[in-house]
Amino acid sequence: MGRYVIRRLLQMIPVFFGTTLLIFLMVNVMGDPIAGLCGDRQCDPATAAQLRAEFGLDKPVWQQYLTYMGNVFTGDFGTAFNGQKVTELMGTAFPITIRLTVVAIVFEVVIGISLGVVTGLRRGRPVDTTVLILTLVVISIPTFVTGLLLQLLLGVEWGLIKPSVSPEAPFDELLVPGLVLASVSLAYVTRLTRTSIAENTRADYVRTAVAKGLPRRRVVIRHLLRNSLIPVVTFIGTDVGALMGGAIVTERIFNIHGVGYQLYQGILRQNSQTVVGFVTILVLVFLAANLIVDLLYAVLDPRIRYA
Repeated sequence: MGRYVIRRLLQMIPVFFGTTLLIFLMVNVMGDPIAGLCGDRQCDPATAAQLRAEFGLDKPVWQQYLTYMGNVFTGDFGTAFNGQKVTELMGTAFPITIRLTVVAIVFEVVIGISLGVVTGLRRGRPVDTTVLILTLVVISIPTFVTGLLLQLLLGVEWGLIKPSVSPEAPFDELLVPGLVLASVSLAYVTRLTRTSIAENTRADYVRTAVAKGLPRRRVVIRHLLRNSLIPVVTFIGTDVGALMGGAIVTERIFNIHGVGYQLYQGILRQNSQTVVGFVTILVLVFLAANLIVDLLYAVLDPRIRYA
């Protein structure tokens, strides 16, 4: 196991550099960020040249990337065009988005897997058909429609929640935004779990466990569910990074100043330092999540062993 982890960590190094290079190149072709710093009026040549020299934009792109990566390894993600350190923006944004992502993942795991197990064990029955229709409806509705609808009904019409999340973003205020963020993924987790449970119900090891006279609860939890969770864990593991980076719509609806909000502002203002810095951390989150998922395979399925 230790050798496998070391090998995977070494494999992540070229992936990290290649991904960050592509991101850096794409962000730097969005346009001229200096043009947006002077407002509606065009910057005079002297001011533009001074600003480019201050932010290192007068150097070739490859040299900017090497300088940026060198600073990253010292914990310096650069300075936003408003003069604020990118690490300061991260310090306020990431804790909020992490809390929001935790709420969303809890909804996915608890509700999604529970509904998937129930429908998988009752395939073809009315409860199975009902859940399949509901999940299809959730998948078909865009997230911004779900978010605005819940905000209107629960926040404005019925007054059950605050329409706008406070700057501190406590867990209780993130329940509805977390449900909105997790809605589509929750539907996929339900369908994945249902399919996996239904397929493994006919597996030899399940029939053997039933023939031994084991209690149904133990057969389902210890044998059936454990092996059926492998595709679900794969989806949830890759979904962690997607939820953190894809929360732009949800955070905009509920006025949450998290990672999605900062990415939106960075893209809108062509603030390349902010965008590249935040996406660099998201790349690390994706890589770490994939490694954890691979290690969980051996925990869920005893047949899997890493040399």
